[in-house]
Amino acid sequence: MRAVLQRVSRASVTVEGQVTGEIGPGLMILICAMEGDTDAQADQLAAKIAKMRIFKDEAGKMNLSIRDIGGAALVVSQFTLAADLRGNRPGFSTAAKPEEGKRLYDYFSARLRAEGVPVANGIFGADMDVSLNNDGPVTIWMDV
Repeated sequence: MRAVLQRVSRASVTVEGQVTGEIGPGLMILICAMEGDTDAQADQLAAKIAKMRIFKDEAGKMNLSIRDIGGAALVVSQFTLAADLRGNRPGFSTAAKPEEGKRLYDYFSARLRAEGVPVANGIFGADMDVSLNNDGPVTIWMDV
């Protein structure tokens, strides 16, 4: 699985004029299930994200996890993270097929909740308007 994490002060997703998910301080997580990804990889990614110390402590050092700060995650499906950029037009054949991608997206969100992180979601496969205030900015790319 592939993810891009952005530390945010707030974030939201709107679909057809309706807010489908929003959070205050925490993480915007753009996630892509790749062809051949497994539940075990989603488990590993959720556990790593829940423990990752990328939030500031009282001394201003990145030493706290999302759980430590009582933050939440906005998880948004993002198949374009699978882009093959060999030509001028990206290809996405390495992304999981939509049915499996949605299953792993939902599974990952559930696993992150099980790790003690409140989760809001976008709508898988929808044309979404994503708004966020990147805090830092801190942006981290992950592949498991």
